[in-house]
Amino acid sequence: MTTARERFLLTLSGSLPDRLPVTTHHVMPYFLDTYLDGVSRDDFFDRFGLDPITWVIAHKPDDSGLTFPDPQQGPVGFLEAGRVASDHWRVECDALPGRDYTTHRYRFLTPRKTLTMIVQSNVHTAWVAEPLVKEKTDIDVIGEYVTAPLCDVDEVNREAEAWGDRGLVRGHICTFDVFGQPGTWQDAACLYGTEKLILAALDDPNWVHAFLRILCDRKKVFTASLQGARYDILELGGGDGSTTVISPDLFDRFVAPYDAEIIAAAHQAGQRIVYHTCGGMMPILEQIADMEPDAMETFTPPAMGGDTDLAEAKRRIGHRVVMIGGFDQFHYFLGCTPADTRREVRRCFEAAGARGGYILCPSDHFFDADPDLIAAFGDEARRCVY
Repeated sequence: MTTARERFLLTLSGSLPDRLPVTTHHVMPYFLDTYLDGVSRDDFFDRFGLDPITWVIAHKPDDSGLTFPDPQQGPVGFLEAGRVASDHWRVECDALPGRDYTTHRYRFLTPRKTLTMIVQSNVHTAWVAEPLVKEKTDIDVIGEYVTAPLCDVDEVNREAEAWGDRGLVRGHICTFDVFGQPGTWQDAACLYGTEKLILAALDDPNWVHAFLRILCDRKKVFTASLQGARYDILELGGGDGSTTVISPDLFDRFVAPYDAEIIAAAHQAGQRIVYHTCGGMMPILEQIADMEPDAMETFTPPAMGGDTDLAEAKRRIGHRVVMIGGFDQFHYFLGCTPADTRREVRRCFEAAGARGGYILCPSDHFFDADPDLIAAFGDEARRCVY
């Protein structure tokens, strides 16, 4: 019997497994609570017969004695990581009542200046309501005082050992404290604002490059510490690098150079990288592949606001990277028949997976879904054999 982990790893190595691997991205707490009475993520995979994944995010301070786990953080929540503080970089949080959404102001305390960020959230997600970088000189404060987490390799390996051959162990390159993205440009977009960053790239490219260098170097400190961690794959990228947001020219000038460095550092540390682009991908398929990630996702279809033609993407870059995603969860996990869902599974398999190198997965997260349709999704995928 091929285990789920073996099935994933055979696919990632370019070999044919027994059948098409089928999984999902993060399993969102809202879906588990609303539709499955709050069962665990492991129970979700067992119930629907999907190939399981587990996300392990384990950070620690360096050995200098100058950094330490942030005592102000409290319990680390879903999709969060343990922050690293120092005497010159501390984060404090205040709840702001009376808002339409749950709202918190974060204060980043440094010897030169206190930087602030406001984050809001609802039952589905969180977003930045006030970005951290308000003046261009703020990046100098970040560059001088920001801490860089290291991977807690021992903790990752303990969790990987407990997980065993059950499925894939995923992680991501570190994001900025409180709110960020794994990719360098994408992190900057969270900290400065997407539209402002695009305009700055056109009007003051040297400043943007200086900003990206600070963030990239911080990520490379983390990436170098991944040596020996039993991850199967780590995520890099984010939606702000998609061609739904920026042009291929901006991607080539401001995204690829920095994230390519991180991918190279990850490979040097013995790790695989999946490059995550939720949004438009078709104009930059080759540019992403040129960064030499091991896999690419999410291949979002046009009906969900992306632009992916799976068959065309497979023809152009499928021989270079493993493809993950492509399934339209908006229209085939809700409001259709199980037969419709099964046909969509077959369409994805025939377009991208018939010769291997493909992991069937929804195009990123889903929140509302019909459990019967998820069951049809998993069952039909298990029938896609090699």
